[in-house]
Amino acid sequence: MDASLSDSLDTVSSSLGTNLIALRAIYDKCKDIHFHEFLIGGTTQAFVVHFDGMVNLELLDRDVLRPLLAESSDEWNCTEKELSSLITISDIRELSTIRELTFHISAGSVGLFVDGIATGFSLGLAKWEKRSIEEPSAESIIRGPREGFTETICVNTSMLRRKMKSTSLKMLAYHIGKHTQTEVVIVYMEGIANESLIEEVQSRINDIEIDGILESGYIEGLIEDNPFSPFPQIQVTERPDVVCAALLEGKVSILVDGTPVALIAPATLFSLLQSPEDYYQRFIIGTCIRWLRYIFFFITLLLPSLYVSILTFHQEMVPTSLLLSIAKSREDIPFPALIEALLMEVAFEALREAGVRLPKQVGAAVSIVGALVIGQAATSAGLVSSPMVMVVAITGIASFMMPQYATGIALRMLRFPIMFLSGMLGLLGLMLGFILIVIHLCSLRSLGVPYLQPLAPIKASELKDVLIRAPIWSMRTRPKFTGRSNDIRQPSGQKPEKAKGNESHD
Repeated sequence: MDASLSDSLDTVSSSLGTNLIALRAIYDKCKDIHFHEFLIGGTTQAFVVHFDGMVNLELLDRDVLRPLLAESSDEWNCTEKELSSLITISDIRELSTIRELTFHISAGSVGLFVDGIATGFSLGLAKWEKRSIEEPSAESIIRGPREGFTETICVNTSMLRRKMKSTSLKMLAYHIGKHTQTEVVIVYMEGIANESLIEEVQSRINDIEIDGILESGYIEGLIEDNPFSPFPQIQVTERPDVVCAALLEGKVSILVDGTPVALIAPATLFSLLQSPEDYYQRFIIGTCIRWLRYIFFFITLLLPSLYVSILTFHQEMVPTSLLLSIAKSREDIPFPALIEALLMEVAFEALREAGVRLPKQVGAAVSIVGALVIGQAATSAGLVSSPMVMVVAITGIASFMMPQYATGIALRMLRFPIMFLSGMLGLLGLMLGFILIVIHLCSLRSLGVPYLQPLAPIKASELKDVLIRAPIWSMRTRPKFTGRSNDIRQPSGQKPEKAKGNESHD
C-alpha cells in the first residue's frame, strides 16, 4: 500500500464505500484492475476486485458470484460464517488489513468485500499462463529423471514433495523485495540438516533489503560469503533430483518464485564438479568419468599457460623432433606465444558466447563453423600456428566437461592471468598463479563450510565420494559438515550377495 494513504485506511472497514474508495486510490492508474459490484440476496452490497488475466473467471462465476447472487434475502445474516458457507472454494482467507489483501490480490487472488463486515476475504482463484515441465537443457543427462523446475514456485515445491514424501521435509516462506514481494522458500530436512546451518541461512535471508528480486542470482549475490571470488559458493540447479539428493546430505535449498533455478548451500568445489548421472550409472563408470572430469579441470585451467611457458622459456623440455615441428610452424608468425594464445583464446570465448546468445537454430552452427573458419583462416594468414590452434581447441573442449556453468566460467577467467604470468616468468609464473588459486580456494567458505572439504581439512571417511564414486551400499554416512545431527544414511549389510542357483540334476 502506498505511503501517501493514511494509516486509517489500512484496516478493513465495515463500510463498503470506505473500502472501495481506499482500493480505488491504491489501484489508481492501473488499467488491468477490475472491480465488480453486486448485491447479495438483493439487499446487501458487496464487490470483488481482481487483476485481469490472473484469475480463473469460470470458478469465480460458478463458485462465488452465482451462490451469492442466488442467496435469498430472508436467509442472509451478513456474517463471516454465513458468507464462508456460501462460497464453495477451499482457499478462502479472512484478512483484517487492506495491506494484506492487496498483497494477495497482486498474487492472483480475488478480494471480496461485503457491507457491514469489517473483514476482507481473499479467494484463491489464481490462474495464469505457465510453462510446462520440461527437461533442463543446461543439465542434460543420459540416464535419470527428465523433469526440471519451472518459473512457478508452487509447482517446484510440489515436485520436491512428490519425491520426498517424508514429513521431515520443511519449507519456510519469505517475501523479499519492497516492490516485487517475491516469494522465497527455504527447504531442508528436519533432523538431518544442522540447526546452525538453517539458522545461518534464515539470518542471511532476513537481512536482505532490496527493491526487488527477479531471479535467484539476486539471492545468491546477497548471501554468499565472498562476493569477490570468481568461484561460485552456491550451487545452482534446475533439477529436482539434485535438490533432493542435497537435502538428504543435510544441505539447504532456496527456491525463488519466477525462476526455474534453485540454490543449494553449502557448496564445495567437489560438489560443483559432480554430475547427478555419476550416481545413476554403475560406480566404476561414475568413478572413471569423475576422474576424467578432474583431469580436464586442470587442462582447462593450465594447458594454454603451460604451452606458452614451455615455448617461451623452457624449450629444452620439448623433444627435439617436436620442437623442430613447432618451430617450423611458427617461423612466419609475427607474434610471441603469449600474444598468439591471447588472440585465439579471446576469439574462442567470443564465439562461445555468441553461440549461447544466438537463437538455438543458428547458435550451434555459428560456434562450430566460426571456430573452424577462424582457426583455418588465422593459420593460413600466418597469425597463429597450428599447434596453438590445437591447444586452444583442446582447452575449449575440456571446459565443456564442467557440469556447472559458473565453475567453467571461473576457470576460463583465471586462464588469462595465469597466461600472463607464464608469458613473463615461465613455469615459475605458472606455479605462482596455481599456488595463489589454491590458497584462495583454501580460504573460501560456503555458509561457513570449507570450500575444499573433505580434502582440506581432510576427512578420510568422506573421500569415497570425492576421489572415487563409491558404491551406493558403501555410502553409509552423510557429510560431517552438513549432516552432523543425523550422520547415518543407511545401515550396514546392504552389499548385494551372489545368489545361490539350484543344483542341476541329470
